[in-house]
Amino acid sequence: MVLQKMKYDFVIVGAGFAGAVLAERISEVLKKRVLLIEKRDHICGNCYDEYDEYGILIHKYGPHIFHTNSSTVFKYLSNFTEWRKYEHKVLAKYNNELFPIPINRLTISKFFNINLAENEVELFLKKQCEQTQKIDNSEDYVVSRIGQKLFDAFYKEYTYKQWGKYPAELSASVCRRLPIRSNDDSRYFTDKFQYMPAEGFSSLFKSMLSNPKIDIMLGKDYKSVIENISYKKLIYTGPLDYYFDYNLGKLNYRSIEFVLQNYKKVSFQESPVVNYVNKYVPFTRISEFKKITGQFADTTTICKEFASNKGEEYYPIIDAENLQLLKKYKKKTRRFANTIFIGRLAEFKYYNMDQIVARALKVFNHLAEQF
Repeated sequence: MVLQKMKYDFVIVGAGFAGAVLAERISEVLKKRVLLIEKRDHICGNCYDEYDEYGILIHKYGPHIFHTNSSTVFKYLSNFTEWRKYEHKVLAKYNNELFPIPINRLTISKFFNINLAENEVELFLKKQCEQTQKIDNSEDYVVSRIGQKLFDAFYKEYTYKQWGKYPAELSASVCRRLPIRSNDDSRYFTDKFQYMPAEGFSSLFKSMLSNPKIDIMLGKDYKSVIENISYKKLIYTGPLDYYFDYNLGKLNYRSIEFVLQNYKKVSFQESPVVNYVNKYVPFTRISEFKKITGQFADTTTICKEFASNKGEEYYPIIDAENLQLLKKYKKKTRRFANTIFIGRLAEFKYYNMDQIVARALKVFNHLAEQF
């Protein structure tokens, strides 16, 4: 007996932001049938949140903070959620003292035990800096901006814990993501729109994927079912090297082990996230979720993050070796005209949430021209 194949217009691999946005747009605008295949047992990708046994809304894969300067992205996502205003704050714990991050006037004044005025910060940092003719890596970039002392304290060992490589081994783009300020602005982000989904990210995704033209298959590796599916186009958001069965080699990602703990106290730490920059502390940071979600409770749940080279792929390691291998894989993708590769894993690129939403909307607009 021959089983009839399931028939869809589009198959999308991965239910994170890239896959969900494209599934929503294709079903809503193009009126096409979509099958969304996700290897985990839930939608929402790494943004997935849920209530723990203590009633605290936790982010299962570490804190995810929405921020954007794009009114287009904000307006689009507003179709699926109400918002709660939230401006993220991070402190760095160095030698048992807390400093604002990103580095600003307050950080610099406390670290050097001086009281700089805002108009004095840039000149002070210039004297600390080591000028270089060429920026080849993240260490070059940071030292040229803030000097060796601040680099050693806040970047060198923390970057190694986070990436398993020192800044000198990483592209300048890795550390360039974190701004350096001469004012007292201690917000982690300065975007125009800084909000969190009022009911959480999982609720937002459920609304986004509610169209009856979308079928969702959870807990399945797409390779185990794809031969039983008839489709016109594949949208792939998984690891690029896995798509090709690692036949050119494996791209390197950084993974994280998340350790959750609940404390019978109202507050655990002074800010939503504290980075531990000293090398003798084995974890990279502690997040206190209810300070992010705005909950009120008598207990609090925290998450310690331990970076690792083993486990789920989270952060692409942008170094010379990986970039060279990436070029080879990208060349192979050109032979697959029926497949769209999009997302942090499929493009081996570090995207913020709003960036991947904008990217998915752009890809959809191009796709819509073909239908």
